[in-house]
Amino acid sequence: MNLDGNGHCDIATGLGFFDHMLEQIGKHGGMDLTIRVKGDLEVDEHHTIEDTALALGDCLYQALGSKRGIERYGYALPMDDCLCQVCLDFGGRPWLVWDAGFKREKIGDMPTEMFLHFFKSLSDAARMNLNVKAEGQNEHHKIEGIFKALARALKKLERSVVESYRQLLQSYCIPFAEPLQMYCRATADVLQSFAVVYL
Repeated sequence: MNLDGNGHCDIATGLGFFDHMLEQIGKHGGMDLTIRVKGDLEVDEHHTIEDTALALGDCLYQALGSKRGIERYGYALPMDDCLCQVCLDFGGRPWLVWDAGFKREKIGDMPTEMFLHFFKSLSDAARMNLNVKAEGQNEHHKIEGIFKALARALKKLERSVVESYRQLLQSYCIPFAEPLQMYCRATADVLQSFAVVYL
């Protein structure tokens, strides 16, 4: 995961629709994501989806570091007949509020009962308070809108974190000589690497 990326995704979980949803996080969140999963799909989809959420949440937790400069963020996203909103807070107290109902048993090859479980596992591992609400008729649009709204809320957060670290680095350079100031400015300009986390 590279929080300050350009939306490049390389995702393979063995579940096509799940891959498509995870790609929304990377593309609409402006982060690079590489996710490779070898789960027990011969049993069912549960562990593949749950463990991916736990790993992704832990990546977010590690990438955000001290959480300096982080505020609460939210995003509302319309998608045809659906309106989806996601609000999040990385205050260290995991909690999920889920207000989104699905009537279909599956969308693509992903059980709809696992949507709530994915976001619960994600919020627990990332230590974030996550509030999700969606309304509308088309269930594909509804869940896709939720993933996109999450991505957009994370994108707002990522920009504030990168800028906060950039300002922090530059503030340490003020008392020193000009060559050191130039070095620190250059370091601040390549901060995109600070959020790379490897599993």
